[in-house]
Formats: sequence, C-alpha cells, structure tokens
Amino acid sequence: MERIRLGMVGGGQGAFIGAVHRIAARLDGQYDLVAGALSSSPERARESGLALGLDEGRIYDDYAAMARREARLKNGIQAVAIVTPNHMHYPVAREFLRRGIHVICDKPLTATLADARRLVKAAEDAQALFILTHNYTAYPMVRQAKSMIEAGDLGSLRLVQVEYVQDWLTEAAEETGSKQAGWRTDPARSGPGGATGDIGTHAFNLAEFVSGLKVESLAADLQSFVPGRRVDDNAHVLMRLEGGARGMLWCSQVAPGNENSLRLRIYGDKGGLEWAQEDPNYLWFTPFGQPKRLLTRNGSGAGPAAQRLSRTPGGHPEGYLEGFANIYSEAAAAIRAHAAGEAPPEDVTYPDVHQGLRGVGFIDACVRSSRRNGGWVTL
Repeated sequence: MERIRLGMVGGGQGAFIGAVHRIAARLDGQYDLVAGALSSSPERARESGLALGLDEGRIYDDYAAMARREARLKNGIQAVAIVTPNHMHYPVAREFLRRGIHVICDKPLTATLADARRLVKAAEDAQALFILTHNYTAYPMVRQAKSMIEAGDLGSLRLVQVEYVQDWLTEAAEETGSKQAGWRTDPARSGPGGATGDIGTHAFNLAEFVSGLKVESLAADLQSFVPGRRVDDNAHVLMRLEGGARGMLWCSQVAPGNENSLRLRIYGDKGGLEWAQEDPNYLWFTPFGQPKRLLTRNGSGAGPAAQRLSRTPGGHPEGYLEGFANIYSEAAAAIRAHAAGEAPPEDVTYPDVHQGLRGVGFIDACVRSSRRNGGWVTL
C-alpha cells in the first residue's frame, strides 16, 4: 500500500503533542509527513520543518496558504494533523475540509461551543473525514470493557465513575515561561475550561464511549485554586446519564502525587469493571457475588476487540503512544475506504466531530453549572 501523504499544522519545536502525533503516524508505517505549517513564526516554522526533513518548498508559515497549495499539487497531502492550541482548531480544520483534505485533530474539538457547532457543519458538508484523537478510546482493554458492556456482562448499568488527575499545575507554571502551561491557562487560546477542557474532556469522552450512555445533565463545582489563574484547575461533576444511570467525574491538575491518573469504574446490576490508564494492560471484572477477576490484554479473558489493537506479547507494556497510533491506523483504514468509495471495515472505530461537539458541550455545561453554584444544567 502507498503511504498516506500527511501534513501537520502546529507541533513545531518545543511542542509536546506534535511529536506524539508524528510518532503515532509513523508507528505502523501508514503515513509520510510531507508538508507542514509548524509554527506561526516563519523562522521557527522553517527550522522545525528542516529538522523533520521536510522539503523546503513544502514548509509553510501560513496554514491557509498550505491548504490552498497542497490541494492543487498532484501529490499534495491527503490528510492533515492539527496540533495547535484549541482556539485554532476550527479555522484550520475548515480550510482543509473545504478542499477535501481529511482532518486528524487533537482534542478538544474547539475552544468554544459556537466554533464546535460551526465545525460540525463544515465536516458534514465536506467530502473528507474528520477524526478526533481521543487516544484513550483506542487502548485494547478499553475496547474490551466496551465490548463486555455491549454483550450485557454488567447487566443494566447503574454507576459510572471516572477521574483524570494530575499535579503539574499545582504551582503557577504559567508564570515561569512554560509554553504548555501558558496556552492551557489562557482562556483566549484554551477556551473557558482549564482542567475541564484539557483532561476533563478525556474523562467525559471515555465514560460515554465505554458505557454507551450519553450524559443528559450535570452539576459542576469548578475551582481555580492557584491565585490569579483564569481557568479552572479542579472540577467535581455529578452526572445523570441515559436510562437512569448516575455518574461522577473528577478532574484536577493540582493534586500532588498524581501524574496522569485516569481511572474508570462502571457498575451494573450483574457486575462491575475497573480500568486505570497508568496500568493499562489489565481490566478488573467482578461478577456480582463472585471473586474479582483480572483480565489481561494478551492473555486471560481478552476478546477480539482487545486483541485487534494489541501490538506486543503479553507482559510487555503498551499504552499512550500505541493508543494514538491505533487512532491513526483506524483513520488510515477509513481514509483508504473513502478513497475507494466504500464504507470502512465494520470494526474500525474512531472519535468523530460529533463526539467532539459533546466534549465541548461538556465544558460549556460545567462552566454554566458552576456559575449557578453547582445547579443542574443540560448539555
């Protein structure tokens, strides 16, 4: 198979998530990075592109110019990865979608709910695919959990508990010159949500993806514990889900001792499941009234949904980068099917623009609820 010609907007020198996307795109050998507008600074864009081995003629300092020219080139890009701060997701995606170039975008979908709705319309009108990289949905044991719930192993769902907890913003890192902290705590670039937008959307997406239930309403209590911080750095959220299930979501970036502690627990009337991102190759399953069972990624208990995304033999850890790579591989299968005028294989799954809209709706609802002293609001 010919590799898919990939471009990138954002992700230049000093950017964390751009490097993650490039590794993910390379891991299965399905993409070639051939063009980029890696920075809004012309000098940094050129330096970053040359460091990655890009042809000078395909290093851009303007994403719109890149979209126009690449769409005209005989061997122009077929897909673009967007790894900019949140406020740029909508205008960049729109430029490429309108030219039939597939978009693979980092989360959250956009910085504002209005832009999210506009992007949904742009994606629905486009002759191109939109993929959102909620990478945690592509962990093998997350897919295992989802398949078990769909099979009825937990019975009727009652409780959904999810948390994503970090400590890296316990102090005012945004005042130290940290690029990552700077834009993530700037509402003009991140949107109105801080921790809710950065990691809370991951937790929210994971809860809905695995449970198969949509959150209908929520009550949120948001805090900005660090003096002077303009966005939330901690959130406690109660949730009411379809079918009468109840949920709780906690996200925090000011909890010392936590690095990337993403945990999910789901309970029904027949049993429960527990999964932790920092120990991702294991899924705990407890049928009601029976001993707790440990299911492993490439061993005991794992079914086809987990095995299809597993890369290494049992006992060899895999996780964060591989989850991203799985999203890129699912996207590649969908892009190739689209080019052939066919539907993608039935088991190909990736977060799309509609899941992205729900994520931005979650942020918006949390902010509205917290302003009403934790009152219940609908998404």
